[in-house]
Parts: sequence; structure tokens; C-alpha cells
Amino acid sequence: MTTFPDTVTQPGLLAGRRLTLPGHLAYHGPVPWQRYSGNPGRAALLDAVEAAGLTGRGGAGFPTARKMRVAAGGAKRAIVVANGCEGERMSQKDRTLMRLAPHLVLDGVMLAAHAVRATEAIICVHRGDPSVAALAQALGERGGDPVATRIVEVPARYVASEESALVNFLANGDARPTAKPPRPVERGLNGRPTLVDNVETLAQLARLARIGPELFRAGESMLVTVSGAVSGPGVYEVPAGSSVGAVLELAGGAGAAQAVLVGGYGGSWLALPAGNRVPMTHRALSAAGASLGVAALWVLPASADGLTETAGILAYLAGESANQCGPCMFGLPAIAADFADLAARRPALSRLRRRLGVIPGRGACGHPDGAVRLAASALRVFAGA
Repeated sequence: MTTFPDTVTQPGLLAGRRLTLPGHLAYHGPVPWQRYSGNPGRAALLDAVEAAGLTGRGGAGFPTARKMRVAAGGAKRAIVVANGCEGERMSQKDRTLMRLAPHLVLDGVMLAAHAVRATEAIICVHRGDPSVAALAQALGERGGDPVATRIVEVPARYVASEESALVNFLANGDARPTAKPPRPVERGLNGRPTLVDNVETLAQLARLARIGPELFRAGESMLVTVSGAVSGPGVYEVPAGSSVGAVLELAGGAGAAQAVLVGGYGGSWLALPAGNRVPMTHRALSAAGASLGVAALWVLPASADGLTETAGILAYLAGESANQCGPCMFGLPAIAADFADLAARRPALSRLRRRLGVIPGRGACGHPDGAVRLAASALRVFAGA
């Protein structure tokens, strides 16, 4: 295990303004490449990621070190894909990060490529996203990066940001998920191990590589998008152990609200008692009957109808289906229709419960599972079912 200094300044991911390369180096400092040179350095970097407990910031919360070790151990040289396709409509954290701290994302891409012995790196962003210009400018400011990096624009669809959909699009232009196994990290683009990591995950990697796992864990942060019935909607960088209530206070407080949607459209509704102190961690939210998913909070005002709001979201999710497996093609429209009936106070509860019980785990990706999770949480919070 590499020994890290115990006196390192620990800036957050965001400086509050866009940093050009000189500003980035002044704020974060250079990547300590000498610490990670050669194969011993690669091993030390992987050990540091594991010791830091870094998990994916795209929604699943999967241990990053575990994915990286699989990619590094493949028979073929790996490819790194930075996922900046923010398909979740309630989240703005990734595009904010890419706009304000593009060099930190690029540092993370280079570190990940080094750790897994990749020879190619790709940054995927939705078509029309203004982050493309910021990333392109940042790439033009850099020189001497060990791995060539290119930006690819992906169709702006909800499921297009799923990792196998990205790899499928890069391979043949079809941004739809594919069946698993194998997962992209095992066999992905051109049959090579393909490490697909969210851009915030990579930015966090760049930060921990500078300060070491102990300081990283002590000051770990996360980017959260807060919107809805709050006075200060926006993207906030908060300590990783922050409670839902504490994050909402940063955004001016929830005011007259009845519930909060945690984790975006594929997340869960959580009743919002005064001073909600449930920590924003996967484990704590799961215990409270919610799912973190993408770090986004949307506060439902007291005047709104939760069933009606959920019905609208489910109709959107049904329309964003890849139309390639039964749970999406038939299950999601049926659930959306049932919720429309519930919102109109027409009987549909028993039928809806049956449908919610047979869909999870049967889709080509997690899209139908997220819709079921949202619907089931809405029944608990708004229908007492």
C-alpha cells in the first residue's frame, strides 16, 4: 500500500467557477504521476481506490475498484469510457461538473486509463449538451496526456446513458442496451474490456489520487441536484454523509412540502417529516424505504398530488423505452395507465400490484426496474399501500 502525506490541502471538486488549466493546477495541484509510475504504481492506484471506498456516482453505487480490477485483468488492452450523458432529467450535476471542472474529469480519465492499461479513452455526452464545448476547450489546453481522448455525442434519450447502450452506440450507432452477461467491463467495445465510469466518479478518482484514501474518506463529498419546492434550486457539493434534510436546508429549506423524490425518475419517494435526518447513503436510504440512485432531490409541494405527478413521470419513462424487451414495451405503458387511473381515483390498485410484482429483473437493462421502484414507493407514500 502506498504511503500518502498527512498534510495535503483538500479542495472540493468545484471551485464555484470554471477553471482553465492554470487555474485547475493552482486549485488542485498536479497529478502525482511519479507515485503511480509503472506496474507497481498501477497496483498502488488500484489499492488506493479500494481503500478509499470509492463507488460509482452514476446511480448504481458499484465499487469502482472492483470494476477497475476486472478491466485491468483482461486478456486485451482496455478502453475507458467517461459517461457524461446525464439522461436523468432531475439531475444537473454531471454537466455542471464538466462545465466548471473539465480538467479534473480529464485527470480522472487519464488515471483510470493508466490503472487499467487502456490505450483509448472516450468521453460520451448527449447531443446538444453545452458541456461538449467546455470539454473540447479543456482538451485543447492540455498536452502530453498519455492516452488519446475523443468526445462522442450520444442521442439524448433516457436509456442511452446505460453502460451497455453506450458501448453498443460506439460500436454500431444503436444507443440501446444489450443483454448481460458479459458486461462491458468484461467484453465491451471491439471485444475489449471497457471501463464505463460516470464523470463524477472519475473526478473523485482524480481527487483521491492526489490526497490519498485516508484524507479522501475523511472529506469525501458528493454532488447533489436539488429542485422543486425549494428557494435555492441548484447543484450542491455536500459531505458524503449528509442527511436529506441537511441538503435541503442548503437549498433554502423545503418549506410547505409533503415528500421528496430521491434518486430521480428511477428513484423513490420519501415522506418528508420536519427535519428529515436520513443520511444520503445507499444503505441508509434503503433502510428508510428509498433508493439513492442518481444524487438528485426533487421536493414535492404540499399543494401537488403525488399520484398525479408519479403518473406523469411513468408516462415519460414508458415513452423513453428502448422498445426491445417485454417489460419495457408492454409493462411500462400498463403501469403508467394504471397510475393514471389511480390519479383519477379509478380502481386499479390490485391490477397494478400484480404488474409491479412480475416486471423487476426481466429487462435488458435497469430501466423497468427503476420505474417499478418509483411506482411502488408512490403507493407507500401517497396511497398507503
